[in-house]
Amino acid sequence: MSNTSKAIHVSGKRKRAVARATIKPGKGKIRVNAILLEHYEPALARAKLKEPLIIAGDLADKVDISVNIMGGGQSSQAGAARLAISRALVRFYAKDKMLEKTLLEYDRQLLVADVRRKESSKPNSHGQARAKRQKSYR
Repeated sequence: MSNTSKAIHVSGKRKRAVARATIKPGKGKIRVNAILLEHYEPALARAKLKEPLIIAGDLADKVDISVNIMGGGQSSQAGAARLAISRALVRFYAKDKMLEKTLLEYDRQLLVADVRRKESSKPNSHGQARAKRQKSYR
């Protein structure tokens, strides 16, 4: 049923945050930046990270997942890690198409990255990406 021989590496992105997940057979331990998921703060980010694990059910208890996150803020880091965990579970249990279908039905953002990024600031616009109002030179 599962790819039991070796670890699988998957990444997920959200805004400026990049999360790299490594999944391997184990006892259900999830670590985020070397911290156990139960001790990860803030609580809202922890709840976001648990979503794919709850949906996967007992499949998540048979694997160890290590997530390394860099860049971005708290919310975008949680989104990137959530995406990486979901993708890792789907790749690890590749033969189980039901897991992928269930994750997509629950929330498409679990498997499909959000490609929106911050718009870069333009020259002479004093920090804004777009002009506040149109200038008229008459």
